[in-house]
Amino acid sequence: MKGNQPVILVEAKTLPEAFGKTLKDLWEKGMDIATSFDNPGDPPSKDATVLVLIEDPFGEPRFHKLGWPGGPQDLEIYRLEVVAGVHDHWVERGGIKWNYTYHERLRAYDVGTGSKTDQIENMIKEMVEAPDLYRRRFQIITWIPSVDPFIKDPPCLQRLHFRWLPGEDDTWVLNLNSDWRSRDFLKAWFMNVVGISDIQRLVAQEVGKRRGIKVRVGRYTDKSDSLHIYGKDFHGTGGTKECLDRISRQNLNELTWTTDDLKEIFLESRHVLAAQLESEKRGAGKGVILPDIDAKTFPYPAEWDE
Repeated sequence: MKGNQPVILVEAKTLPEAFGKTLKDLWEKGMDIATSFDNPGDPPSKDATVLVLIEDPFGEPRFHKLGWPGGPQDLEIYRLEVVAGVHDHWVERGGIKWNYTYHERLRAYDVGTGSKTDQIENMIKEMVEAPDLYRRRFQIITWIPSVDPFIKDPPCLQRLHFRWLPGEDDTWVLNLNSDWRSRDFLKAWFMNVVGISDIQRLVAQEVGKRRGIKVRVGRYTDKSDSLHIYGKDFHGTGGTKECLDRISRQNLNELTWTTDDLKEIFLESRHVLAAQLESEKRGAGKGVILPDIDAKTFPYPAEWDE
């Protein structure tokens, strides 16, 4: 019916499979609509409400070669932004820097009073101290009503809901639902899922360690109120048409990397990032590495390897 936004359900075993299926469904079933970010002459965007179920978010091969900006090094740095807060010092709410990072909103949630709340740690404590794990209240949010409606780039991620369920052989399984208000599918979706599912993994590990129980990561669901592909990204290198063409012609293994395939690149990325952060402390600009710092061997925090 005209005026109703399409709703799409995608089910997949792994993250790369989910990417390919979601791209195809969004292209074929999404509505055509203009956006406030269009340039003159841009085609209408594709847009829909989309729920993606990924049965095994850490299944291999885990990384699709298409549909995200930059290379594997950029992906690892983004993951560390989400789980380790490596760029939280760039946050300047209402200023010229970033208005938020997801790590800052989840680990140092501040409604504007200066009092910061580590939502993840508080939730983990509740999970550990609860008499049982059947509770349905384990959630964290990002939205700040007094701030986010009025800033240029409010967070896309809105809420994470964690659910423990008993699995086989006395193992507890951590499921995660993520809610997003708006996503650029080709520029953000894949990296978002990698970063947020890693939070799912880290929460499961920490609760398992503190409670002394066997745990594993369960299914991940990703719901976007508006998942979209901008009209300007339909064509050209890395655009929708090229991605769909390659997905139709190549098998999934040709279009993916395993974690082991990228292990050395991710390791190198951590050294480079640590060198950049040290250079920034010494007065260099963002992304700059001073000549006296060896980016290949510069030490980084051990928790980045977790």
